[in-house]
Amino acid sequence: MIRLSGGQAGTVVSALTGGEPPPSRQARLRRICDPVSGEEIDRGLVVWFPAPHSFTGEDMAELHLHGSGAVTARIMEILSQQPHMCLAEAGEFTRRAFENGKIDLTSAEGIADLVAAETEAQRVQALRQMEGALGRHYESWRSKLVTALAHMEAGIDFSDEDLPPRLMARNFDDILMVYNEITQHLDDKCRGERLREGICVTILGPPNVGKSSLLNALAQKDAAIVTSTSGTTRDVIEVHLDLGGYPVTLVDTAGLRASTDEVENEGVRRAVEKARKADIKLVVISPDVSPTHCEEALRFCDGEALLLLNKNDLLPDFPEFEFPLGRQSYETRGNISMSVKTGAGLPQLFECLENRFREWFSHLSSETPSLTRHRHRQALEECQACLARVLDRMKSEAIPEKTAFAGADGASLDHASTAPQGPVDGELAAEDLRLATRCLGRITGRVDVEDVLDVIFSDFCIGK
Repeated sequence: MIRLSGGQAGTVVSALTGGEPPPSRQARLRRICDPVSGEEIDRGLVVWFPAPHSFTGEDMAELHLHGSGAVTARIMEILSQQPHMCLAEAGEFTRRAFENGKIDLTSAEGIADLVAAETEAQRVQALRQMEGALGRHYESWRSKLVTALAHMEAGIDFSDEDLPPRLMARNFDDILMVYNEITQHLDDKCRGERLREGICVTILGPPNVGKSSLLNALAQKDAAIVTSTSGTTRDVIEVHLDLGGYPVTLVDTAGLRASTDEVENEGVRRAVEKARKADIKLVVISPDVSPTHCEEALRFCDGEALLLLNKNDLLPDFPEFEFPLGRQSYETRGNISMSVKTGAGLPQLFECLENRFREWFSHLSSETPSLTRHRHRQALEECQACLARVLDRMKSEAIPEKTAFAGADGASLDHASTAPQGPVDGELAAEDLRLATRCLGRITGRVDVEDVLDVIFSDFCIGK
């Protein structure tokens, strides 16, 4: 399928088919010919989308052709010879849709995420964003702040007029509501970004406990070299997979132990670094490894770790194996006794991981869309800080008694004790409120986004 967009799209369709474009949004079988020689190149469907009722908001046409390399190459050659026609850049159709007001910037990002989605959970999240759920959420906040700003500026410009007595109090309530909703939206433990980019699951443990075998079993392919030689894995190995519909980056690491080998020590350092950044840690120990080495791995057990007792088929030969486990209690998500060699315990591990992912991303079925990009988070944090200053500067008589909220630094601010402010503080509050609306506008693309457009659309494929 070859897509054309722009003011000359209809002219080009007529030149290729020898007739007028078909009726709007109706597919018609047409002969596609060289406008110069009249030679027939192919027979295919032509669909016509006149402006403004098209994806880009411009006249747009689609040529549905046989997909051979010869047909495609010849049609592209003919199109390149038409006046005012050029090959689309990455993301250009979506960018034109944004610039023509058909979608906002969050929807454009949702399209990019939907194209790149590899799992069902990513698809669901991207589709909601593409359909405008996130943009509508942010625009509702912006609308409330714009109304409050208009009222606040009216109070400044017409301070000697009899304005409604509760006007400032209502403004305060609206601003406080938006502030609290943004705070709650930000307090999501980056779940939306984690789902979009993939969940990092890192496998840790001493050498020769079966970490690489576990990686291969979870990935269901030979992604890592497995030998009986201690210290085979010396660098980080990453495998991307779909686990229960969720995107996972599975990381195998070097065995944790003290060593005089410089290369092995670098591998251990990288393993520790990956452990710090992991969303879930799979801490693996086995009965045939010394308690000292096991204890080195057990220090990574925390509330986001699973403790895996691999090679449980060897337990009868190592009755002292539980000794290091009894030395202290470990706060983990659970313990699983398993054997990668026999397959025992692997179904329980899969189920445990999938339940954990389902718990994290249960919000996908809720009405509130997820925050999906660091760009959004930065703008919302700036907006939150501006609103904190606005609330702090508003006149005390417009603030209900015993009203408190958390400031931008996390400290609780009690407005019942705020001293009355002079007119200059009203002007400063209005300016902070204006900055807050601009922060929200940057997310949806209403204001000041030229510096980020090229970055956003560079990730698109050609023709989307």
